Amino acid sequence: MSDPLRPRASLRTAVVWDVLQDALDRRVKATGRQALDVLDTGGGSGNFAVPVASLGHQVTVVDPSPNALFALERRAAEAGVADRVRGVQGDAHGLFDVVERGAYDVVLCHGVLEYVDDPAEGVRNVVAALRPEGVLSLLAAGLGGAVLARALAGHFKEARQALGDPDGRWGDGDPVPRRFTAEQLTALVEGAGLGVGAVHGVRVFADLVPGVLVDTEPGAVEALLKLEEAAAELPAFHSVATQLHVLGETREATGA
Repeated sequence: MSDPLRPRASLRTAVVWDVLQDALDRRVKATGRQALDVLDTGGGSGNFAVPVASLGHQVTVVDPSPNALFALERRAAEAGVADRVRGVQGDAHGLFDVVERGAYDVVLCHGVLEYVDDPAEGVRNVVAALRPEGVLSLLAAGLGGAVLARALAGHFKEARQALGDPDGRWGDGDPVPRRFTAEQLTALVEGAGLGVGAVHGVRVFADLVPGVLVDTEPGAVEALLKLEEAAAELPAFHSVATQLHVLGETREATGA
């Protein structure tokens, strides 16, 4: 929580940020370059792009929303990294209409697979943007977390619907088009030719704990953060996480 580079709303993103920062550090050591080329697909207003640029890396953000890209430009300027952040309008399907193939050391694909028509194609596209030695950070909505949340809210029929739905949706009013299990995400990453470096459950508890408790109990935020970090790597908690994070690495990067 004390790390000023951690993305905003760090209670929900701290686990991903820690894994990502470690991956960036390892790529810096492996390449001998202090500044990596990073692609953030669906990066929106720069929740991750700006902190990554603050580490000294060059970040290209691809997002379909002009408003999000405008907010990105403003946030990058406020953080003093405008010269290291470039925003371009586009999406995962037409990725190479706006960026170059095989040009990036690290690719972020956060909150994208839920919305693309073909998740496998989406993963293959972002992987094709990697250099021969590269890392993919993949973050997507988890099925189990949605089922648990609906059940705890007393919506038992919706929880059962999500559990049996091929896309993990709890009904017509569900704002998320698709959710995944850890096994589905790792299969997509491996199917695109990458090795799986790590799998983490994200927001295992943060979305379930009453906000008033976190806001009013002294030390509760830090304690909850430590709990999230401790549970993130344990496979038993992947099945109830709101989001799932998979770190994929090219065979060259893993030494395989």
